Amino acid sequence: MAGNGDLPITLGFEEEFFLVDPDSRGLLTDPDEGIFAACEANRGPHKIVREFLRSQIETNSRVCSSVAEVRAVLRETRRIVIGAAERHGAMVLAASTHPLARWRDQTPTPRDRYGKLAATFQETLRRAVAGGMHVHAGFADADTRVRVMTAIRRYLPLLHALSTSSPFNAGHETGFKSYRLTLWGGLPRTGMPGPLGSWAEYARLLAEYQRMNFVKDGSELWWDIRPSHAYPTVEMRICDVCTRVEEAVSIVAIYAALIRWLTRQALEGLLPAEPLTELISEDRWMAQRYGVFAFLGDRAPGRGGRTDIYDQTAELVEKLVPDARVLGCEAELRYALTILREGTSADRQLDAYRLHRLEGHTREDALRQVVDLVVAETKEGVEA
Repeated sequence: MAGNGDLPITLGFEEEFFLVDPDSRGLLTDPDEGIFAACEANRGPHKIVREFLRSQIETNSRVCSSVAEVRAVLRETRRIVIGAAERHGAMVLAASTHPLARWRDQTPTPRDRYGKLAATFQETLRRAVAGGMHVHAGFADADTRVRVMTAIRRYLPLLHALSTSSPFNAGHETGFKSYRLTLWGGLPRTGMPGPLGSWAEYARLLAEYQRMNFVKDGSELWWDIRPSHAYPTVEMRICDVCTRVEEAVSIVAIYAALIRWLTRQALEGLLPAEPLTELISEDRWMAQRYGVFAFLGDRAPGRGGRTDIYDQTAELVEKLVPDARVLGCEAELRYALTILREGTSADRQLDAYRLHRLEGHTREDALRQVVDLVVAETKEGVEA
């Protein structure tokens, strides 16, 4: 990453999209195989793969060396998928739930791994018609990565709030800005991990899971943040899929700046004491429920209660500016405050739905209008 000096950071991301029927606006339970063939033919250095449901497709970016490069690559991977889908009678929706989709109508991808997951987790998995955005960061040595992963946990609710895009489920308002976390929360080994102080501590925990035949490897630990099984990275998994490119880029910028700042503290032995995991999880729920309108716990010494997420974010942004400048992503970092002022995809979806209902549209028609909004925003900036 440009200007990294002695603290280089590499970045990568994964996005899970829905394939939508242009006529009904529902999910394509049997999408044209040409979509996947075209993505494979044009993917370049990236990976584009099938997901558990046939109506989903996932992009895995190549390694990036800067936030600016992430923006370019994110546009590129979306352009590949959108182009392939449109040539084969589909639209692409970047949100963590589809407003109209009902789980009973979905068809799993016929793969041995997915079949085994379905056999184990049953209706919990079948009901999870949802997708996420995962951000990888490669930096430092394994021990430092684990310590920084632990230190970053307290900021995950804030990052999640900035990404919320799943206010609807099975054709109705859920009351949550991110219902995706509820859908996935019925699976084991999800949610906020406990504090870990070294790679050896993580390896011992994983070994215990394996000894008891709960998991085969680290890829089956579906925490909000984890050491990647496949790469020497820390993988942040808590976020919803961001509908707009610039929102995703801002979250990547915050994550990168946080990692650089916390890595410097770790190397100097100055990482702060860890808050209780239970209290971080309480913030997580607040972010899931209220998004950018959340009031999160105030952990500042001598204070208490809860504070507006905007105030917490503004304070964090100023703290991270020196590291963001080194990483060349100060503007992207500060864009988080724009997201907080203007709302996330979840807020725009709810506003559109309620407006169309006030105008006399049926619930189904209003939800179709929401689908159109999200599809249009998915494409914003992709050709730029």
